[in-house]
Order: sequence, then C-alpha cells, then structure tokens
Amino acid sequence: MITRLTGGVLGACMTLSATVSAQTPSQQVDRVRDGQVRFTFTLKPGVCGEGKNIWRTGREGRSVWVGKKGAEDVEYDVECDTGPGRVIVEKTGGRVEEVRFYVGGRWKMSQRATDLGALGSRDAASILMEIVKTAEGKPAEQAIFPLTLVDSTQPWPELLRLARDDNRPSRVRKQAVFWLGQVAEERATAGLSELVGEAALDRDVREQAIFALSQQPKDKGVPALINVVRTNRDPELRRKALFWLGQSGDPRAVDLIEELLTRK
Repeated sequence: MITRLTGGVLGACMTLSATVSAQTPSQQVDRVRDGQVRFTFTLKPGVCGEGKNIWRTGREGRSVWVGKKGAEDVEYDVECDTGPGRVIVEKTGGRVEEVRFYVGGRWKMSQRATDLGALGSRDAASILMEIVKTAEGKPAEQAIFPLTLVDSTQPWPELLRLARDDNRPSRVRKQAVFWLGQVAEERATAGLSELVGEAALDRDVREQAIFALSQQPKDKGVPALINVVRTNRDPELRRKALFWLGQSGDPRAVDLIEELLTRK
C-alpha cells in the first residue's frame, strides 16, 4: 500500500528535518533525554587504543592509560588501533550520567544510541568542554581526557580557568590539573606553576599542580619544582615539591638538596 502525504504533512516533515539538521551537535546532545549519544572525532597524532587501554607516544616515550571498564560499546580487530576517538554520553532525565571514551575499533550495535557520526574537531571539543563545565560529578572528570586528545584544538586556557573556578567541584578541578600536567605544552606548564602559588585555590588542587609538574619533561618540570622549593611560602607545598625532585634523579635536584642540607 502506498501512503500519500498531504502538502501540509509533507511540509511539516520537511520543516522538522530542516530544524534538526540546523541544530549544532551540542544542541543535538542536549535534546536527548534518556539513552546514549555517540560520536567520533580525529585524534592528535601518536594515540592508539584497544578496549580500556589507550597509549600515547611522546618525546618521553610511550605512556599508557588504563580505564576501569572494558570495551562494552566497541569491537576491536587489532591490538593498537590508531583511531578515531569514540565517545559515548549516557543520559538519564536530561542529565549526563557517564562519559566513556575509546580509541579505534568499531561501534557495537545499539538500539539506545543516537549516532552523531564523525564530528569536526571544533564540534567534538565543544561537546566535551560543555560536559566538563556543567555536568555533575564523575562525567565532568571523564570528559577531560578525551578533550585533551581532540586534534587541532588547544583546550589548555579553558582547563586552566576551570582549575581556578571555585564553582566547580574540587575533583573536577584536580582532574583538569592532572591532564594538563600529562599532555599540555609549554603554555600549560607555565600555568601549572602559577596554580601552585595561588593561595586562593584548594590545597588539593595546588598539590595536584605540583604532581603534574613532576610528570613534565625534566627540562620544564625540574626548574618549576625548584622554584616552588625556593619561593613558595607554604611549607607543605615546598615539602611536596622537594619529594618529587628527590624522585627525579636530576643533578639540579641533587644540587638543591645539598644546598638545603648544608645551609647554615
């Protein structure tokens, strides 16, 4: 049986279709009340993954980050697939309840998923940053890592502002500082040094900034930690910085320790 649409019905369908297509990806995520939204994006170079394991190769060698869950949404045929990045956003009652991130593989069949397809870097970063800024609890923390891996984007300035934002939960701010320390470039390293000295910040956030500096390449991290020991007024923060300097094995750290031990 062939069903004919009247002009009014056909026009309404075309208007609805045009309205949906005109929405930004962020608005499409907002429209979903219950279920999953998923999308893919292009990763920064040097990233690959399989299931819960994600690797990144940088100047300091190869790092691996291990998630807490297996690949419940993605199937794999190779051990270290180079992309794309895959994000699942779980929503209940309009709230983001969980963000899951994978690298490579292919989507498993899902009846609950609204698939936005392959997004451009700007749109993918916009969705993730909105979750980081507004979601409650764990989802905001979970969105930060994939945000740092979106190709052709520089989220460091906004993440540094987030680390200073007293309106966001301390755990989210600490997570932002941690990933800044792991993958940020020179500008973020300078920002981390500033965060250590800001007395207005929670102690946990400042201590996380010190740890993040300890994870930087030695030519950046060691001088910044030495500066903390020499200039910071908080004895506990100086002690933390000195601990990580002692772990570095860097000759400059040894010189500083000797200086402190022989100071009269």
